[in-house]
Amino acid sequence: MTDKVKKQASSLSFTLSRLFSKISTMRPSTTLVFLAISGISIFLYSGGLYAVNNAFNADLANRLPVYAYVNNNFYFIYSRSIGGSLGDQFGAELIIAFTLYAMGFIGMVAFYQSTKHAYKPRQAYMNLIVGLALLFLAYFLLESVIRIKLFG
Repeated sequence: MTDKVKKQASSLSFTLSRLFSKISTMRPSTTLVFLAISGISIFLYSGGLYAVNNAFNADLANRLPVYAYVNNNFYFIYSRSIGGSLGDQFGAELIIAFTLYAMGFIGMVAFYQSTKHAYKPRQAYMNLIVGLALLFLAYFLLESVIRIKLFG
């Protein structure tokens, strides 16, 4: 009986050591790591931490509003014309900023991908044009959002 227990214990320790070695030598995909870091960065740049902090530290009456309805107009960007400052934001503004940052990021990735198609010039030019268009569009729209926040 003791020989059977010793054999099972040694087999279990071998299985656990093999499992531990597999886990310790496992490397995640570089694409997966790149996408995760990029998504977290875009979330932080767009003000997601402010929205999460506001959602958890406030009661229902003081939570982050999605939009405002003032003088028969909907406002999705918290500007000075409705009493806000540059540091305040609506929930919809988080979504707008996240979308624009993601659009700029996709433009940069398309711009980078255009350098990989040296032997396919049509594909390279299409990626270059799409990437530049998305990048400039995101930049100008983000600048207009900041102007709306500052000047109303």
